[in-house]
Amino acid sequence: MSKTQTLPDFDWDKADNRGFGSGYSAAERDRLAELYDNTLAQVNEKEVVTGTVVGITDREVILNIGFKSDGLVPASEFRDLPDLKIGDEVEVYVENQEDPNGQLVLSRKKAKVITAWQKIQRALDEDLVIEGFVKRRTKGGLIVDIYSIEAFLPGSQIDVKPIRDFDVFVGKKMEVKVVKINYANDNVVVSHKVLIEKDLEAQRQQILNNLQKGQVLEGVIKNMTNFGVFIDLGGVDGLLHITDISWGRISHPSELLHLDQKVNVVVLDFDEDKKRISLGMKQLQAHPWDSLEGDIQVGSKVKGRIVNVADYGAFLEIMPGVEGLIHVSEMSWSQHLRNPQDFLKVGDEVEAVVLTLDRNDRKMSLGIKQLTADPWSRAELVGKYAVGTKHKGIVRNLTNFGLFLELEEGIDGLVHVSDLSWTKKIKHPSDFIKVGDELEVIVLELDVENRRLALGHKQLEENPWDTFESVFVPGSVHRCTILAKNDKLATLELPYGIEGFAALKSLQKEDSSWAEVGETLEFKVTEFSKEEKRIMLSHTKTWQEKGEDRKPEKKAATAKAPTSSKEPERATLGDLDALAALKEQMEGRAKGE
Repeated sequence: MSKTQTLPDFDWDKADNRGFGSGYSAAERDRLAELYDNTLAQVNEKEVVTGTVVGITDREVILNIGFKSDGLVPASEFRDLPDLKIGDEVEVYVENQEDPNGQLVLSRKKAKVITAWQKIQRALDEDLVIEGFVKRRTKGGLIVDIYSIEAFLPGSQIDVKPIRDFDVFVGKKMEVKVVKINYANDNVVVSHKVLIEKDLEAQRQQILNNLQKGQVLEGVIKNMTNFGVFIDLGGVDGLLHITDISWGRISHPSELLHLDQKVNVVVLDFDEDKKRISLGMKQLQAHPWDSLEGDIQVGSKVKGRIVNVADYGAFLEIMPGVEGLIHVSEMSWSQHLRNPQDFLKVGDEVEAVVLTLDRNDRKMSLGIKQLTADPWSRAELVGKYAVGTKHKGIVRNLTNFGLFLELEEGIDGLVHVSDLSWTKKIKHPSDFIKVGDELEVIVLELDVENRRLALGHKQLEENPWDTFESVFVPGSVHRCTILAKNDKLATLELPYGIEGFAALKSLQKEDSSWAEVGETLEFKVTEFSKEEKRIMLSHTKTWQEKGEDRKPEKKAATAKAPTSSKEPERATLGDLDALAALKEQMEGRAKGE
């Protein structure tokens, strides 16, 4: 019989328990769990983490982020990484540690957005320069892609000078700085101008430090206005006023210059504190007056173009920068000044005569009327406007004492207010005629030496007062209409359109009432003055004298008493053969008017 082999002690209680890990004590299990947990990374949801590509399929990319399970990301989110391979590291966003299927849910798209906003915020906080891609043009500026986020670049922030064509930047890369973030609207504003301004600040300061009057600089026209152009001198702007562009007159800078044009200018003045620089371009050329032809003297004829018309005259440019004034009095031989625009307008090409010339003060006065002979110097003038000759003219001016009539260019005559009418007392010529009307006159006086011509209108007809003397004899009675009253006299309209006067006290009627304006009554002539052309009348005397001739017993009679043989006979124009012709003449003229 063999000997029995002795075995080591064995715990059969443990061997009977077949659960996984049940063979470890509690302390051992805790130690092993701690070792396992230390092999896993701490992963929180809604965070961006870095993962390693461990597998690639047609539809998905498998990523290990150090979690207990790998995550799956759609392959479409890696289109911007066509060379993606196993082992590459990418950033992903943890959406869910474990979905209902126990799968880790990741997103590279969201990780890119969150990372982009973090980078944009960092660029704003730290004033960093970042590179963007100009995707397209939009209203007022450009859309720039920075970290896959669309940012707005305003047109005013593209460059320090105005940009007129935004399309030239589309499809190109551009360095920008973030100037504003609005998270509520997911809006980012960037600027490229701030990068240029910083570079130009040192250059600007250097220019200002070295700036001197008379210095010639090269610049580029960046803006144009009605009053001038702004020129970029390389970081600092200067104003070239329109009057300093050319020696000649121009109405707008665009006549000689255009935007983005390179020009040479001279510094006229500058204010270092306000950084204002006044520039000139015409000063780079000699003044045209210095090259004015020597044969141009007083009396010379010159040709040019009207460049300005003012109330007092017009300016004629005979060459750029050389102008002469044509005063309105030198435009016509007429002695009555008119508006220069009646003679000339801007752009007219005219010839003129040099009247005065001062090369030192660069002044010149010109005349147009001197191109024709002085009408008062014509030999035929004496015969044409002899006393008694009749003419027609245009009323050019009215004064208190008369009117000036233009018979022809340069020949004017005066019609005194007293020579307008035989019968009407005219206080002002405007009561009789207006400027621009035509009037027929007769020459009363001619003084060639003093250029004076006295004219008359009423002298075209015979003096009716010669006839009125036999009509309105003192004592004759006529029906008159009261036209007006003043403090002392009443003005009456007598037959044939002439005026007479009556004292207010002579307006009393027989019934003790007083005649008023507009009434037509009988008046007796009390005074007639041919020299003064005045007729005085009275209504009161027409009934007072009748009363004196009446008999007392007939005062109560209802029938009208017969006219006393002592009553003055009433004169009428029809009863006077001497006035028949005058009546027909005046009636015919009235119809003609």
